Amino acid sequence: MRKLWLLFSQTITVFLAAYFVIATLKPIWLQRQPSIVSIGLLQAPASSTTQRNTTTVGSFSSAAKIASAAVVSISTSKAAVKNPHSEDPWFKFFYGDQQGNEPAQGGLGSGVIFSSTGYILTNNHVVEGADEIDVALNDGRKAKGKVIGTDPDTDLAILKIELDNLPVIVLGNSEALQIGDPVLAIGNPFGVGQTVTGGIVSALGRNKLGINTFENFIQTDAAINPGNSGGALVDVNGNLMGINTAIYSRSGGSMGIGFAIPVSTAKLVLESIVRDGKVTRGWIGVEPQDLNAELVQTFGIKSKSGVIITGVLQNGPAAKAGIVPGDVITAVAGKPVTNTMELLGAVASLKPAVAAPMTVERKEGKSEIQITPGTRPRPQR
Repeated sequence: MRKLWLLFSQTITVFLAAYFVIATLKPIWLQRQPSIVSIGLLQAPASSTTQRNTTTVGSFSSAAKIASAAVVSISTSKAAVKNPHSEDPWFKFFYGDQQGNEPAQGGLGSGVIFSSTGYILTNNHVVEGADEIDVALNDGRKAKGKVIGTDPDTDLAILKIELDNLPVIVLGNSEALQIGDPVLAIGNPFGVGQTVTGGIVSALGRNKLGINTFENFIQTDAAINPGNSGGALVDVNGNLMGINTAIYSRSGGSMGIGFAIPVSTAKLVLESIVRDGKVTRGWIGVEPQDLNAELVQTFGIKSKSGVIITGVLQNGPAAKAGIVPGDVITAVAGKPVTNTMELLGAVASLKPAVAAPMTVERKEGKSEIQITPGTRPRPQR
């Protein structure tokens, strides 16, 4: 019995020694091939699921998902215009049946739902002159759009659709934007369907571009193309920062310079249109220019800041208050103005028929003049 026990002990000792050597020098011999395949097949899906359920660092998918639901595609159509002489036999003889008739026209754009009652913010140039407006939501629903009001001075318009359970975008604070902040542009470029592009805020307060009367654009390098007009420019939280309006382009496509109307401007417009059906702005009837050395010498003034008045409309609000060519306006209602755009904006914000003070500098010194602004005429198109 003792011999058997010794033999058993020696066998176990040799086996353990061999196992230790193999485990140290050739561990792969001890692995089971079926286990490797099985683990691999099970681990891959687990890893993929983890990636799908976890937001990737630096991803804007949440912002895009939040904002995209409230961005709509807008299709417009304008009926063919028939020439009044097209039925005249002599006209037909010389020009034929089609000559002189303007063909039907169509357009594409985007818009943003800002109210659960169906109000949509878009660009005026998207819907201007349209006979029919079709609005398509991102969830597949469609509706006819009705123009509630337009503001050509800022190129904004308000539409309304009749649908229930509408997604609504959150209006952000565009005044808090800084150069370098990441932003997303959402719209329907070239009619291909809703598209999200990303970039940064390239510049703020862009003006003198000759696009609108009142300009205070957000510039971005997020790709904006035809069809994006009226779409949303949002921050990383999906809040609306601006309405995409125009691009600088030599080819008709994006070149990395796009412009959006700040939501701060849009708020003023939409509130006025929804409340009154139109936007009412102050107006004083002057022709202003930025100060330069030539004007300073011509009018013999000492001012180094402000806006010089080179023309005054006869019997206009400014003329009645005593404003004359050569006057330099340095402040409106206590707010300093240093260039023409600031003066236009400050005057436009005044309430018509309510007197407001303006600081004026002349050769003889500085004075404060009370001016009662009128209502700014709508621009002629």
